[in-house]
Amino acid sequence: MKKTIFCLIAALMILGLSACGNPAKTEPAETKAPAGAAAEAASGEDASVPENAEDKAAENTDGPAASNEAGTTPASGNTAEHIDTLVVYFSATGTTKGVAEKIAAITDADLYEIMAAEPYSADDLNYNDRNSRSTKEQNDKSARPEIGSEPIDLSGYKTVYLGFPIWWGEEPRIMDTFVESCSFDGITVIPFCTSSSSGIGRSGPNMEDLAGSGTWLDGKRFSGGVSEADLRSWIEGLK
Repeated sequence: MKKTIFCLIAALMILGLSACGNPAKTEPAETKAPAGAAAEAASGEDASVPENAEDKAAENTDGPAASNEAGTTPASGNTAEHIDTLVVYFSATGTTKGVAEKIAAITDADLYEIMAAEPYSADDLNYNDRNSRSTKEQNDKSARPEIGSEPIDLSGYKTVYLGFPIWWGEEPRIMDTFVESCSFDGITVIPFCTSSSSGIGRSGPNMEDLAGSGTWLDGKRFSGGVSEADLRSWIEGLK
């Protein structure tokens, strides 16, 4: 009997030791990657957003650079209550325009362009062609090309700079159209012209006679590349 009990106890001890020597294995908890990191890994692009993304978006907005009201851009140019100086010019190729813009900047003046109702083409300006439009106009002192720009009221201006290219030694006939259509009463008119070499000739007196009003000063010829310093010197010498 004792032998049987001893065998049972021994068997139980063996089973206990076997259980202690082989603990159950536990799997580690599943770790999930953040959604952003997963998107980055999937796409191969940087999924992070820079702190100044809104500022960059605002810089790239396609719209007014600055405004004082929604959809309204600030007015530019001279803010004086009244400007009494005007620069008027006709420029078929842009040369006289450049000089006129410099004079307007120096004198803080308004700017007005005389535009032909029928623009001049390169063929129209071919002085080697006796049948070109400009040649025919210059040979006809009664020619009056039509002006296409809006009419301008000169009242309130005290000084008008009048610019044009020299064509065949004189002002283009469209300048005659302009001066005949305006009143220069109480205005000092200062002609200026551009050319490669020809002087202003009788252009000033011609237009003065046609205008029949205003105080006309002697005009001056400039090259297209005249400096601002030279123009300023001329303007100051008129005072």
